[in-house]
Amino acid sequence: MPSKNGPDRRRTVASRRAGVAALAVFVLPLTGCGSLLGEDTAGSGGGDDGGPITLTVSTFNDFGYTDELLARYTEENPNVTVEHIVAPTSDEARLQMLKAFTTGDGSELADVVAAEVDWLPELMEHSELFEDLTDPEVTKRWVDWKVAQATTSDGELLGYGTDIGPEAICYRADLFEEAGLPSGRDEVAELLGGKNATWERYFEVGRQFTAQSDAAWFDGTTGMFQGMVNQLPAAFEDPATQKPTDLSINNDVRAIYDQITDGIDDGLSAGLEQWTPQWTAGFQDESFATMLCPGWMMGPIESYSQGVQGWDVANVFPGGGGNWGGSFLAVPSAGLHTEEAKKLAAWLTAPEQQTEAFTTAGAFPSQLEAQGSDAVQGYVNPFFNNAPVGKIFTARAQSIDGAPYKGPYYFAIRDEVNNALAAVDAGTNSPEIAWNQAVQTVGDFRIKQ
Repeated sequence: MPSKNGPDRRRTVASRRAGVAALAVFVLPLTGCGSLLGEDTAGSGGGDDGGPITLTVSTFNDFGYTDELLARYTEENPNVTVEHIVAPTSDEARLQMLKAFTTGDGSELADVVAAEVDWLPELMEHSELFEDLTDPEVTKRWVDWKVAQATTSDGELLGYGTDIGPEAICYRADLFEEAGLPSGRDEVAELLGGKNATWERYFEVGRQFTAQSDAAWFDGTTGMFQGMVNQLPAAFEDPATQKPTDLSINNDVRAIYDQITDGIDDGLSAGLEQWTPQWTAGFQDESFATMLCPGWMMGPIESYSQGVQGWDVANVFPGGGGNWGGSFLAVPSAGLHTEEAKKLAAWLTAPEQQTEAFTTAGAFPSQLEAQGSDAVQGYVNPFFNNAPVGKIFTARAQSIDGAPYKGPYYFAIRDEVNNALAAVDAGTNSPEIAWNQAVQTVGDFRIKQ
């Protein structure tokens, strides 16, 4: 693989420091970090001599990288031991990465780091801090739009794709039955509109459900907003300028916001913020009946619903196709073993390993070969009433037209609107006051441009 540390692409200490400083200008207000750079500890750039080394891999949630899978890499590469570091959430992984850059040169990061698609653009603004992973032997592995997400304007490939997040609807069939609604997965798909499913229909069925049930229709606003906003081609920024759009006149986002807050008013939300203890407890308390469900969400649902029966997956999604999430493996240039790290990143994102990650954790592969494999196509999930999730999520993936534009401010702006929705969901603010506060904060982002 080409290396940024080769004689024709050498990254100097000065250029890395400049990149770190530029990154800090944006992330310091978000991370609350102090000092910028300490003494230089730039890596050797892959000068491994074949002796024993340890490579660290940092991910979050559940990438499906089991101890057994990582041990196989050591079997194939006896000089390499792999240590896996797992952050509880994507947000925590992001803050850890940004802190490592704003308090040092990034040398404290793992040799291979996972980045989630919503905050990858922040890192792509400073590609000099990461290795260019361009390699003609592997770049045909992925769906085109996945590669485009991690490709800089200069044509450098910042990350190898792991999973994508085609969305279906996960639901509690037992709660549907108790409310007098059809509960079979094909019936639920038709109930929500089938190929013509709309958000209007989804919320309408939710009102029918809550009229006959003590449970809410969906868990909370976090996932709902994420699923809906991902269907906008450019939700928060102008692709031509990368500048934030004026939220006060962003009619598409406001329409989504209004639809969700109307649902809150009608009692459709359980008021649970995802990844909080209250949310995880909600799976045991029959708090809600449906969730917007990318493939990777099946793992958390099963984990938090131990002992609960009734979950199923319907091959349907309002508004057509939708992709929520999906990650990449990147290699920081400050690492000591960048060439070995690239090899590990390539191996972890090979079709064979990503197929295994799907059957282990529901992380639907972004690799074309993996998607078409017998293992994926024939995979059923016993916890979800033996749903043929391999076929379901393949169908949902085929409904995705492409990746929406997400620039360097996407994550921060999305969080402000999410905060507004959470305030409404918690009853601490009215929809209009919460929206106006988000408008003001996003306006400050625009002023700083």
